[in-house]
Amino acid sequence: MTAGPTHPSAAVDRQPPAAERARTVATRSAAALHVSGVGACPVRASTTTTDGDVLLVVPADGGAVAALRGSPLGDVPARLVVTERAPLPLRHPVRGLVHMTGWVTAVPEADVPRLLLDFAETSPADALFEVGLSAVLVRLDLAEVVLEESGTVSDVDPDAFRDARPDVVTSAEPELLATQREPLSRLRGRVQRWAGRHDDVRILGLDRFGVRFRVQGRQGCYDLRVPFVDALDDVDEVAAALDHLLTCGPA
Repeated sequence: MTAGPTHPSAAVDRQPPAAERARTVATRSAAALHVSGVGACPVRASTTTTDGDVLLVVPADGGAVAALRGSPLGDVPARLVVTERAPLPLRHPVRGLVHMTGWVTAVPEADVPRLLLDFAETSPADALFEVGLSAVLVRLDLAEVVLEESGTVSDVDPDAFRDARPDVVTSAEPELLATQREPLSRLRGRVQRWAGRHDDVRILGLDRFGVRFRVQGRQGCYDLRVPFVDALDDVDEVAAALDHLLTCGPA
């Protein structure tokens, strides 16, 4: 769905690249770790840093550390799944999953202070203070990245994943949903009229390419995007982009 005429510069790419979406989801805190030969292992915190390092804080007495100690190669195959949930209540709140497969390795002691700072820069977490006490910092060396969202599955090249940057607008969703509540409500009303009175339209999220909606009906649900004319570079551009969507088409 679009609101008004399509700008030529926006015609080619109307949604975030898969690598960018995967990096955005990968900064979320809800993560599950499965280590080969051990099974599910607890994770106290995880993130992907600005430099593309996938870092995890795991219990010192947990299965991941035990597997590393018993590995003759110094690493163990593992899969990390990070879940992204919608910021507002929905019938099905999960809007994205990133599956990262590779090898868990120990972080050299000399690198721990630097990587803890990198970790805190992207995902501040109380668990970082436990590293060196009851927790250990480990790294996941990537072999495969898969993004799952809106009923589609996309393979993401690990190098493209590392080079991508998280969406700046999605990262600021809580604040934007509060400050832009009125224009977002008006835009939701437009989508509701388009969808029809029998379907329930909810805001699914924002990114620098547009506003995402979840349309929930009796027979199921689907997601759609109302795209901005151009992809945004900064959160300060969101207000003007929403204003354009609300003035460029019928009320």
